Parts: sequence; C-alpha cells; structure tokens
Amino acid sequence: MLNTVALITLIIVLLLVAYGAVAVWAIPYEIAKARNHPHQDAIGAATWVSLFTLGALWPFLWIWAILYHPDRGWGVSTTAVSENSAEISQIDKRLSALERAQQHVR
Repeated sequence: MLNTVALITLIIVLLLVAYGAVAVWAIPYEIAKARNHPHQDAIGAATWVSLFTLGALWPFLWIWAILYHPDRGWGVSTTAVSENSAEISQIDKRLSALERAQQHVR
C-alpha cells in the first residue's frame, strides 16, 4: 500500500515538474503574444527548439520578445527624429552665420 502511494506521489510530482518546465519555457512566446509581436510564431517555434537544446536559446528569445513594443515598434520613434532634425537645422543655420561672421573679421 505504501509503495503504491509513493509511486503515485512520484508520478504526480514528475508531471508537475514537466508542466512547470514547459510553462516557464513558454514565457518568451507569451510575452510576444501579449505585445502583438510580428515574429511571435517564430519565437514560439524557437522556444520548443530551445527546450530540446537545454535552454541555450532561451535568454535570446526572451530579449527578442521584450524588444518589440506595440506603441513604438522596435523603439524608434518618428517624433523624436523630426524634433531632432528641426534642432539640427537650427544649429546648422547658427553655425553658418558664425562662419560668415568669422570670415568678415579676417
């Protein structure tokens, strides 16, 4: 009787550990799915490959899933670029004026 209880307990624990490992391994795919990542299918497939390679790819998959943001894509904001280009053109005008003033002094 005690052997049967021990065997059932061992089987339940092993199943829970296996389920937990698969659940933890699927975290990058779940992140990609929540962020509507354009490569979520590739990340999902790579998580299974990483499971069979003992987690060699898993940290890179986590980073890959985290990099994409739904509101700004891969982190490049177009508004910041336009603000910077306006500032750069203003600085360029000031530099041209300073260079002309310096040439008149000579």
